[in-house]
Amino acid sequence: MLTYIIIYFLYGLAFFSMGILVALEGGRSSDERLRKALRPLYGFGIVHGVYEFLKMFDVILVQLGHTSHPGLVGVELAMLAFSFLSLAAFGSFLLSKTETAQRVSLIVPLALETIWVFGLAVFHEQYTHEEMLVVTEVWTRYSIAIPATLLAAIGLVAQQRAFRRAGLVRFGQDSLWAAVAFAWYGLVGQFFTAPSPLFPSNIINSELFLRLFGFPVQIFRAVMASTASFFVIRFLRAFQVESDAQIAGLKEERLRESEQRQELQRELFRRVVGAQEAERQRIARDLHDETGQSLTAIGLGLRGLENTLTKDPARASDMLHKLETLATDSLSELQRLITDLRPSHLDDLGLPAALRWYAGKVSERTGLKIRVDIFGEEKPISEPIKIATFRIMQEAFNNTIKHAGATSVFVQLSFESERVHISIRDDGNGFDPELVQMRQTNRPSLGLAGMRERASLLGGTVSLQSGPGQGTLIEAIIPCAHESEVRDDDSPVAGG
Repeated sequence: MLTYIIIYFLYGLAFFSMGILVALEGGRSSDERLRKALRPLYGFGIVHGVYEFLKMFDVILVQLGHTSHPGLVGVELAMLAFSFLSLAAFGSFLLSKTETAQRVSLIVPLALETIWVFGLAVFHEQYTHEEMLVVTEVWTRYSIAIPATLLAAIGLVAQQRAFRRAGLVRFGQDSLWAAVAFAWYGLVGQFFTAPSPLFPSNIINSELFLRLFGFPVQIFRAVMASTASFFVIRFLRAFQVESDAQIAGLKEERLRESEQRQELQRELFRRVVGAQEAERQRIARDLHDETGQSLTAIGLGLRGLENTLTKDPARASDMLHKLETLATDSLSELQRLITDLRPSHLDDLGLPAALRWYAGKVSERTGLKIRVDIFGEEKPISEPIKIATFRIMQEAFNNTIKHAGATSVFVQLSFESERVHISIRDDGNGFDPELVQMRQTNRPSLGLAGMRERASLLGGTVSLQSGPGQGTLIEAIIPCAHESEVRDDDSPVAGG
């Protein structure tokens, strides 16, 4: 009797441990089909393990001179049937490759249960109550246990192929060995049942197994159960390998993203430096073409004025008047250049007032009709956002003046909850944006590329819509940041 107690204990412990580990680890698989299949497997392991513990308890009761309560025997038989129905669900799930097939696979355990119940109803009329207890166990193993273990074995073979396709060959071998153990457990362990009036258990039963092999069939079942549990637990480690591979993939992906961000930062820095150099060239050109020539003319005029004062005072007076006008124009041009570099209105009066003031100055100088509309309540925004928004409008005006041939420009500035939105639309000639983009690919520009660089440095975007004869619309959207959150000294666009 002690031998049987140990056998049932180890038998139950093997399946119960497998059920617990599958319950803990089964949800980690990335394969949804396998995750669903493992749920009934841990149900089988836990329930069947408890069933074997109860059988051990029955042996202890017999050794103590007691008999099992009929109600307890009924619970044991119900647990035996339920555990093998769960194993059948495990095998049929493994063999189902689509969601539709998985839903249909539920028919398998239902069909086995129907056959089992129908058989019990038939046998109930043929055997006595005492005989029905052992007949029920035998019929459960014939009608449910054998098909269920074979289904599980076939499903594990299919899973072995899935492991191989995933490159997890070692775990595929574990799955294959588990399939072999389940097959032997079903074909031999469940076929040699307790002796009963039900054919063929009246001939092929546990007593015949003991005479043929010299040890109880329960030992064979326990060995096969332990083997199957061992290899199932081994292939559960594939989930850890899979998780490690996913973590490594995520780390590699983050490293690539980090490298891409660094490359993007370097590219943005190169573009900003290129834009600054281009702006310096423009300023130098404007100073040379306008102010420099005017100052040269003033210097030449002053040198020739000395002789003219004594010889022709009237002409000298006229020259002085012209030189005064030229000096005034030069001063105005110089003031315009200084204002373009850093308008004081932006610091003193805020972004809306600076936009209106600059639009008025451009309108006076060029004759363009410019309308500026402000939407939303003005709120404190960081200095880089003010400067970037102003520069985007400034660049848009420069492009309109130089290329568009427009008569009117419409500017809209919107203060939204978490961003600043500015749009500049003109009624000019328009152009093909793709052609302009191709021209600007290999050289820095303070045009559209410059606008986009300014906005992107602050997490914003600039879009353009245009077409021949359709005018041009430029829109910039920049996320808001509180003035205290951004240091002007750290911004690449703070200085213009």
